[in-house]
Amino acid sequence: MNKTFKIYAVIFIVVMIIIALFEVNKTESTDWRKNFDLNQKSPFGLFVFDHEIKNLFKNKVKKIDQTPYDYYNQNKKESHNILVIESEIDRQSWNKILNAVSTGSDAMLIVSEIPRDISDSIGYYDSKISFEDENVLKLTDTKYQNDFIKLDKFPSGRGFTFIKPNVEVLGKTVEKNNTDQANFIKIKFGKGNIYVHCEPLFITNYYLLKPGNVKYTQDVFSYLEDKETLWFVESNSKTSQFFLRFILSNPALKYAWWVLLGGLVLFIFFNAKRKQRIVPVIEPLKNTSVDFVKSIGNLYLQEGDFHDMMAKKAQYFLNKVRMDLLIDTQNLDEEFAKKLQLKTGKPMEMINEAVGFIKKAQDPYASVMKEDLGRMNKLLDEILK
Repeated sequence: MNKTFKIYAVIFIVVMIIIALFEVNKTESTDWRKNFDLNQKSPFGLFVFDHEIKNLFKNKVKKIDQTPYDYYNQNKKESHNILVIESEIDRQSWNKILNAVSTGSDAMLIVSEIPRDISDSIGYYDSKISFEDENVLKLTDTKYQNDFIKLDKFPSGRGFTFIKPNVEVLGKTVEKNNTDQANFIKIKFGKGNIYVHCEPLFITNYYLLKPGNVKYTQDVFSYLEDKETLWFVESNSKTSQFFLRFILSNPALKYAWWVLLGGLVLFIFFNAKRKQRIVPVIEPLKNTSVDFVKSIGNLYLQEGDFHDMMAKKAQYFLNKVRMDLLIDTQNLDEEFAKKLQLKTGKPMEMINEAVGFIKKAQDPYASVMKEDLGRMNKLLDEILK
């Protein structure tokens, strides 16, 4: 384990300990995001509404996990109700909904906004009309005067600023410092009706669980006739399948995710500097001359030709004497022995014995033993040392 890795490990452990301490000591926070998710129990989820809608529509509601465009291309339905709650629906699907309404169906759109060309074709214009922290939702029908909802948490403040004459106002937003503003309308469209409510908060968990608020919700949906209702939830189901949604919705997992990404960034940053490439070890060329000589020598020994080996050794020795000591080797007589003794400084007895072995090696009829070869080789090497 190198030093750099140890440093990274220590930094990572320290960061994780700090995060753990923050997690232990922090107070539980409430998720106030307006997710309108059927599976979320957070304040602005639709978990309660999803479980109570069957009672609200007398078990005549059916969830559709397709886009309206895909569904109506595959199915032909008689007159029915259409329910859309704060879903991201494409323009082609909106057109399919309008086509179904024009043939006799009714649509309840509980959305903060829809595409401008669609709303213009229906007969209204919606926008942000208030920034008050609180307001009250009421219905205009006198029989519903006692049923209302007080929005005390993050109202959208949206309303209808332009309404065509054929549009009926069914509900309004009441504020202290502003005039009443329409937020729930009914539009006759072909053979059917379109109901648009631009404040979806009234069906979220937070407001449905407050005492007295359920009655307002029942009043709003009472405008729909008692027939099969198709609830298009395709957008919500798609969103919940995104793997990061679960991680980012859980605070502990979210912190761990960001720490992981931060650690990867730091790791890349500190390792991005240029490092010297490893210099490969190049083995030097091996001198095989000695191995070659040993192989040749072993070959001669296996053949048992000691006389030939002595002759070659003698020839090599005499060549070295001529080249290095500059002594004539034509006659191996007493004068040669004296010159060799003077040049090498070796005893005369060793010189005479070596000369004798050389003459024996040069005699093709001499009998040579293995011991003679060994003794001669030792003498000649000693003289030239």
